[in-house]
Amino acid sequence: MEISPDGIIYWQSDWMKLNATIVYTWVVMALLVLFSVYVSRRLTSDPKKISRGQNVLEIVVINVRNQIREVSQQNPDRFIAFIGTLFIFIAVSNLLGVIPGFRPPTGSLSTTAALAICVFFAVPFFGVASRGLGGYLKQYLQPTPFMLPFNIIGEFSRILALAVRLFGNVMSGTMLVAILLAIIPFVFPVIMQAFGMLTGFIQAYIFAVLAMVYIASATTVQSKKLDQTDEKN
Repeated sequence: MEISPDGIIYWQSDWMKLNATIVYTWVVMALLVLFSVYVSRRLTSDPKKISRGQNVLEIVVINVRNQIREVSQQNPDRFIAFIGTLFIFIAVSNLLGVIPGFRPPTGSLSTTAALAICVFFAVPFFGVASRGLGGYLKQYLQPTPFMLPFNIIGEFSRILALAVRLFGNVMSGTMLVAILLAIIPFVFPVIMQAFGMLTGFIQAYIFAVLAMVYIASATTVQSKKLDQTDEKN
């Protein structure tokens, strides 16, 4: 039994490998793109003509936007594309894990590490954009310059924790269901699959919230307030 989809090789030639992680990552991306294209072609502002797909997207966007606002206390518009993409990709990957034969790419440490690295680079990107290079670097000297090495280590450790936490939870859930299917192949695994859908959604939510917390800590400026125009929306 393969613990990670990285170990499932579909094609190999010399140093090149096509494993389950790559295949199912592209499957998830293709599904998201196709769904987005399909829904966006029928967008409308008429409440009587709004499709179910548009309703779903609007609910997701509104809730992600509200969560970003609550966590960061800032205008969520500049963060929603990045945080929303993280959340939707992880959530869909985990939820599709209930389909027999599908191996969630988030069950691979390489995938979760890649997502964590994206967060690692997003933090200074948004931080410098909000506070300037000097203002962003100054936070590493707080509360005293002696904290510089510890603050730098903290940056790497929290990104590592992001990757390992998501990988561990998804991988353990997949393994548990596989074991139960072998021992009790009927009712109980169905219950575990339903529970897995819930925990998969929660893991996506936690990852996105933690990413936003890290970004908010790098972008927050004292006395900064939400745009007045955004408050009216």
